[in-house]
Amino acid sequence: QVQLVESGGGLVQAGGSLRISCTLSGRTFDNNAMGWFRQAPGKEREFVAAIAGNDYRVHADSVKGRFTISRGNAKNMVYLQMNVLKPEDTAVYYCAARMFNEIATVRSAFHYWGQGTQVTVSS
Repeated sequence: QVQLVESGGGLVQAGGSLRISCTLSGRTFDNNAMGWFRQAPGKEREFVAAIAGNDYRVHADSVKGRFTISRGNAKNMVYLQMNVLKPEDTAVYYCAARMFNEIATVRSAFHYWGQGTQVTVSS
């Protein structure tokens, strides 16, 4: 059974930084694509960033230049480094994994999801 566990969320002031992590366990795949989504209260879950099996990366326009997705040395770890945080970044952040290596940016393309970690940015 595949499990995704996020960690590292918390409360940070606007302009600050935070790094959240995700660990994939259980059945694993060779360099499968992974991603981060977020959901603010009363809003739809939206794409934040994704990384392909070959480490090609895509970031949403709203976070480009501020957030960076990366993998750990162990391919079952993925991180989201968040800099220059804004109050509008406040959301529950979800880690997701695909069964395939190719990158994707839509929810329906991801097969496994974590429980989420809360990130709150105060003004």
